[in-house]
Amino acid sequence: MKALKPLLLTLTLAVGAAHAQGTTLTVATGQDPQSWDPIDTFLMAWGQVGHNIYDGLVIRSPDLKLQPGLATKWTALNNNKTLRFTLRKNVKFHNGEPFNAAAVKFTFDRLLGPEGKKGPQQANYNAIKEVKVIDPYTVDFILSQADPVLLTKLAGYGAMIVPPKYLKEKGEDYFNTHPVGTGPFKFVSYKNGESLKLQAFKEYWGGAPKVDNLTYRFIEEPSTRVAELQAGRIDIAQGIPVSQAETIKKNNKLVLQAVDSPTAMSLRFNTSKAPTDNLKVRQALNYAVDREAIIKSILQGYGTPIASLQGAKSFGYDPNLKPYPYDPTKAKQLLQEAGVKPGTTIGIDFVGTDAVFREVAQAVAGFFQAVGLKPELKTYETNTFYSDIIPKNKTSNAYQMGWGGWTFDFDNTAYLLYHSGQFWNPDYKNPAMDKLLDEQHNLSDQKKRLTILRNVAKMTHDEAIEIPLYNQQDLWGVGQRVQNFKAPSDNLLNLKNVSVK
Repeated sequence: MKALKPLLLTLTLAVGAAHAQGTTLTVATGQDPQSWDPIDTFLMAWGQVGHNIYDGLVIRSPDLKLQPGLATKWTALNNNKTLRFTLRKNVKFHNGEPFNAAAVKFTFDRLLGPEGKKGPQQANYNAIKEVKVIDPYTVDFILSQADPVLLTKLAGYGAMIVPPKYLKEKGEDYFNTHPVGTGPFKFVSYKNGESLKLQAFKEYWGGAPKVDNLTYRFIEEPSTRVAELQAGRIDIAQGIPVSQAETIKKNNKLVLQAVDSPTAMSLRFNTSKAPTDNLKVRQALNYAVDREAIIKSILQGYGTPIASLQGAKSFGYDPNLKPYPYDPTKAKQLLQEAGVKPGTTIGIDFVGTDAVFREVAQAVAGFFQAVGLKPELKTYETNTFYSDIIPKNKTSNAYQMGWGGWTFDFDNTAYLLYHSGQFWNPDYKNPAMDKLLDEQHNLSDQKKRLTILRNVAKMTHDEAIEIPLYNQQDLWGVGQRVQNFKAPSDNLLNLKNVSVK
């Protein structure tokens, strides 16, 4: 009997260790946002992670319906000039700090103040003049202007609620890499460019997650993500390249999920740099590109052509607005009229690790060459491209611009990309465009907004600000042990109810 005791003790310890380790869901994404502060970024990669750490006042369900989040209800007051939110009680941040009206006010004072001004999120919420605490679980948002998309935005990025005491004690820099929210998973560790490890927050107000641990791996190279998925070292892989779609579909241990996304891809022009500062040149380059051929040969059909930077699900989409037809003869004529000599250099910038867009850029270069131009391709590292090259107007004549219009409202794309002075618009300035964008931004009449947004789309088309290429389908690779995962159409992952066998 004595001899059995050490064995029993060993087995008990082993079972205890296994239980402590628990189930782990591992997700691979293509980009590390490098800051987990909600106000620091506008990248879809943040949304794929951040919605598991933080909550907003409002939540959007997978069917794109708005639901109560940290607010149980909201009411419009004072002729829609005030939004009153009733807050959820008995909610805690991961550090034990209580969630209340003071946390909401702190979050929005910070977002709308000097700290928020450093990042790209503030412009989304400038309709909010002030947040007033009515009582510990009631806040009023005093609006300086109407914003018909505000509730949807509150379910998004910058409006995620943050802990006042923790931020004040630890500071902004520490918070960037050690996030604390009220979401279903809490922070464990972060290795820049490698991984982020989270653990189930058992006290989550919406119920404990189905897995004990959630690990994100940041794998920029798509082929490596696929290889890791095939090897079983990751459970869910975002951004499966179309070239690997059939490989995933033929693997009986994997499932390919394709979903219509809000992401629209374009080749945007630098309108401050010759020769793309000339409208006729920009129009010529639109005529020079065969979008249908790109979708058929490179995307293998996982996409649809677009005439503006939005897909058919977007509020503001105009089915009567058609893309520039493929007409290389017309392109040559316009280039000649613009005085562009054969052999003129046209620079094309893009993210070097984006395998699909690399092929797209090469195809576009071929089309440009066919009308007598000399294309020059230049690649950048992802974060450098989106945090430095684009916003600081360091691009060549044309550059990759993919926009995930996750609100499915063209305002949230157009205002940030075409209104002068915006973070993502370093060069294009047009008072007529600003007037249209400002006018619809302040309307609550949806019918009038739709008309204006369609006029905005037409103006981007007529001004040839970019070459709208395609509305893409997002491809996700999923291991068979994963249960209850459905690829999100808005790219905002919420993995609380996902489990593994």
